[in-house]
Amino acid sequence: MTGPTITGFLLGSLSWGALPFVRAWREPNISEIIGAGAGSIVVIGAVVTIALITWLQAWEYLWTQWFTSLDHKKIGIMYIVIALVMLSRALIEAVLIRSQQAAAINGPGFVEPGHFAQLFSTHGSIMIFFMAMPFLTGMVNYVVPLQIGARDMAFPYLNSVGLWLTAGGSGLMMASLVVGEFSTGGWSGYPPYTELNFSGGPGPDYWIWAITLASIGSTTAGINIACTIYKFRAPGMTFLRMPLFCWTAVCTAILMIFAMPPLTVATALLAADRYLGTHFFTDDLGGNMMNYVNLFWLFGHPEVYIVVLPSFGVYSEVVSAFSSKELYGYKSLVIATMAIGVLSFTVWLHHFFTMGQSADINAVFGIATMAIAIPTGVKIYDWIFTMFRGEVRFTPPMVLSLAFMVTFVLGGFTGVILATPPLNYMVHNTLFVVAHFHNMLIPGTLYGLLAGYMYWFPKAFGFRLNERLGWISAGCWITGFYLAFFPLYVLGASGMARRTHEVFDPAFRPWLYVALFGAFVLFTALVTLFVQLFVSIRDRHANMVAVGDPWDARGLEWSVAAPPPEWNFAVIPQVESRDAFYWRKRNREAYKPVDHYQDIELPKPSACGVIVGLSAAACGFGLVWRIWWLVALFGAVVVATVIIRSFLRDVTRTIPAAEVEAFDRRWLAQAHYAKPVSRQREMSRRNEGLAEWTA
Repeated sequence: MTGPTITGFLLGSLSWGALPFVRAWREPNISEIIGAGAGSIVVIGAVVTIALITWLQAWEYLWTQWFTSLDHKKIGIMYIVIALVMLSRALIEAVLIRSQQAAAINGPGFVEPGHFAQLFSTHGSIMIFFMAMPFLTGMVNYVVPLQIGARDMAFPYLNSVGLWLTAGGSGLMMASLVVGEFSTGGWSGYPPYTELNFSGGPGPDYWIWAITLASIGSTTAGINIACTIYKFRAPGMTFLRMPLFCWTAVCTAILMIFAMPPLTVATALLAADRYLGTHFFTDDLGGNMMNYVNLFWLFGHPEVYIVVLPSFGVYSEVVSAFSSKELYGYKSLVIATMAIGVLSFTVWLHHFFTMGQSADINAVFGIATMAIAIPTGVKIYDWIFTMFRGEVRFTPPMVLSLAFMVTFVLGGFTGVILATPPLNYMVHNTLFVVAHFHNMLIPGTLYGLLAGYMYWFPKAFGFRLNERLGWISAGCWITGFYLAFFPLYVLGASGMARRTHEVFDPAFRPWLYVALFGAFVLFTALVTLFVQLFVSIRDRHANMVAVGDPWDARGLEWSVAAPPPEWNFAVIPQVESRDAFYWRKRNREAYKPVDHYQDIELPKPSACGVIVGLSAAACGFGLVWRIWWLVALFGAVVVATVIIRSFLRDVTRTIPAAEVEAFDRRWLAQAHYAKPVSRQREMSRRNEGLAEWTA
């Protein structure tokens, strides 16, 4: 064999030119330097993280206690860590997009067109698949078993596999910064832009395999969440006694199960076009691009509600807790949640009203799109009536919830505009559409996820977050949102197209500058969020809430220690009514030792999920660069791991009753000696996690 042949076998299509550092050296322009800088941040961040863990001698701890853990709480936290890391990248890219457009008024700006196209493709892909999805999955993972009185998810091992598939997909997204380039076909990956004849580089392949791993992981998460809620509810926890967050979780799970497979099929067929020479979505030889569009949006519009519904559940929990009232209109909220889930599958065609279908079809989908606003409106009214005459406390989670209600209603008005086919035709593919879906998704999804993060953080870690910094962060998120996106309505209505690299109308300049300033305010919000976390960890001993109920909340998750033990409950609770923990406090049944402690069986840690997820990512990297030995090797590792795991029988371990009793009695002693704190002082250092109960 000759040298080039061996190199081709070992490295496939990979070459020195794939490295952004080499490209920046060869063509030292601002765009390439930015790309090299982004790649450097990834490399340096990885090296520093590895060095820090090694210096702290924490590898064994992380491997045994976290990476291989099947505890739903730790898996949920790791999902959220992935989401926050990816949020940081996506927000930086958003600032670059706005900076380029503000700088490119009658000029080329500083980012080349191809690089700009990669920025909006990665920004959208990350925010949906690697920020919103992991964040909501992590929150559901952590909270739902505690709310329904379960010890873990229905399938702990599958839970780990889903996490590490998501981590693998995230790894491929980050690898595209260091090796090669990303897709320029947008977050939706439309053919023909992503077909081989139009985009022959590795970019679309990175997108295909990263999204495929994430979609498979989300499908497994949906199955797991649904089965957990259907089968593992505590005795007496009927469906109409479940917290609203559980209802939104089960509806989300159903959407995941039925909406993610069309996406997986679409990416698989697109991969077949690129790798096998098929013509599913080409514009010749029998292909039909509209088949891809239909498959994608069969996933894409339910996906909007996959990411929004859990936040609706968070708002229900937060508004009730910080209004000191029972949730108003519980059954109507349940019905509205399920109605949204059903209707979400009937509106996908409004994403391509301009594609040429008949007026009758457009009218049907326009009416269905308008109809989905009705159950959403029911929710808004129920939350308002929950606050009415309540003892409302304006905490950061509550402020984010209130900001959501106002902003979401405004976004809903523009949604009705876009649901009208003639009006949609006028503003389709303009910044008006960008403003609308950010108007819905940022307050609808991100505010809710951040509110849930702040609300349940004391439960997860046993200490409260710094409230002052929480206020600053919430204020920056809200202010930055209005500044960054409301100008886009004006720009879109004035005719500025989406994904515009250069701007030729000087009248757009002031609006673009305002949007750029808003992007920087949003970035400040993110920085403040991390500063809040750092300061809170530093001051954690002054803000401990070990008893576990700092907000006088109502669900079962607040009835255990903070952080909860691995087994969640010393004894599976008997549920007597809705708002189970509130009922126990009212009837003086909270914080009492059980009569008899028993051994508890839990799943053993397993490395199989880590191996499957990271091997699948390595296989995906091999497919991107046509390194076939890498594909074969790690594809075989995935298959072998799944088969070997199926033969293992010793997969559980037993927690002795004595250990359970010792932990439970220590916690009950803390609750006995803690001083109850009033709602007015719940943010003071007197709050030890024992809220003062009032009727």
